Amino acid sequence: QVQLVESGGGLVQAGGSLRLSCAASGRTFSSNAMGWFRQAPGKEREFVSAISWSGSSTYYGNSVKGRFTISRDNAKNTVYLQMNSLKPEDTAVYHCAAQRRAGWGFGIMPDYWGQGTQVTVSS
Repeated sequence: QVQLVESGGGLVQAGGSLRLSCAASGRTFSSNAMGWFRQAPGKEREFVSAISWSGSSTYYGNSVKGRFTISRDNAKNTVYLQMNSLKPEDTAVYHCAAQRRAGWGFGIMPDYWGQGTQVTVSS
């Protein structure tokens, strides 16, 4: 069992930066691929980014590519999402997710989800 707790959300002006963190409990964190999703009011959940268990492979949604960076520290059981050049359309609740596999599987529903952290970008 893995429990995920996100932090680092908040209110920021357009062009600003935020770093989200996702702390995981459980001894199997280092063997899990990790990802970030977001959901804005009235919109479908959107894939943001993912990282393999080792950190050697990373993936980004088209809307965040070049602005967001995912990373992980397996010693701290934490995955990060550095968000730069934020835009109002980045406003959403950001959820951390984990898959019980080494590499991220697109189209595979994550096994674990965090409660989410709100990111609001003002124009």
